[in-house]
Amino acid sequence: MVNEQGPEIGYLALHRAGELRERMERAYEGVRSCSFCGRACGVNRRGDGKEELGSCGIGSGVKVASHGPHMGEEDPLRGYRGSGTIFFSGCNLSCQYCQNYDISQHRRGREVEPERLAGMMMSLQEQRCHNVNLVSPTHVIAPILEALVIAVERGLRLPVVWNTGGYDSLEALKLLDGVVDIYMPDMKYADAEVALRYSKVKDYPEVNQAAVKEMHRQVGDLVMDEQGIAQRGLLVRHLVLPEGLAGTAAVARFLVEDISRHTYVNIMDQYRPCYKAVDMPRLDRPVTREEFEKALEKAREAGLYRFDQREPRFLRLFR
Repeated sequence: MVNEQGPEIGYLALHRAGELRERMERAYEGVRSCSFCGRACGVNRRGDGKEELGSCGIGSGVKVASHGPHMGEEDPLRGYRGSGTIFFSGCNLSCQYCQNYDISQHRRGREVEPERLAGMMMSLQEQRCHNVNLVSPTHVIAPILEALVIAVERGLRLPVVWNTGGYDSLEALKLLDGVVDIYMPDMKYADAEVALRYSKVKDYPEVNQAAVKEMHRQVGDLVMDEQGIAQRGLLVRHLVLPEGLAGTAAVARFLVEDISRHTYVNIMDQYRPCYKAVDMPRLDRPVTREEFEKALEKAREAGLYRFDQREPRFLRLFR
């Protein structure tokens, strides 16, 4: 099958072969001893009267905070009709500066069955969004796959975007091979101690880099149609933090040397102190214009050249 905008959607072939349902079943089995992210909690999130909550704060079900067309995503995703976002409650990270902490840490949202989640996907297609953009999805991979099976049978044909904090395990990514069309991981840190201090996870760079390698192996560099709409590939997000805490130069070198110098990157300037960061030295102020420009310069020096073209916050503020 070919969607109206571009090449074959991979999950359709998997569904025809019966593989998509098998992936769903394997995912539900996997949450009996969950290791879908770098935390590898090992808890039984499956239920059967013994359900435990993972570090993500979620059991076997799924909670959705919101869904709808989003015009604030990267240019290749939002296009001219919006990216069809579904924001999931809970998160496998504990970023102390999270701007969506009410969703990620307080887990605001409503519990939905996979049938309802499939209906959301279909609604986004009916609104002519360019894609289904799954935001913070790693911890709810099993109900997502179940919903996708239902939605495909109802006629879903949009590319799937895996919009993740980048702390996905290889076990999880193997379940997604051929399912996800566009991977959009964060690369938050180059230093493990910084990651532990500000996101409360161990070995973030190691887990993150292994995940990004696997994502790129599956989908390659970002490919867009003649209108600039993303069809398939890898798009990396990197948030600049005060005092260079994100390690932009090292992240950029990794992308050039170990992934591809053609990697499409959104180097983001919108950091501001939220959640617990307002009381944390070094994170208790916004990024300065000079810090952002220096980070962008480091990325260019490393050899990256495909950047999201939206104006920096500093220009938007002073128009």
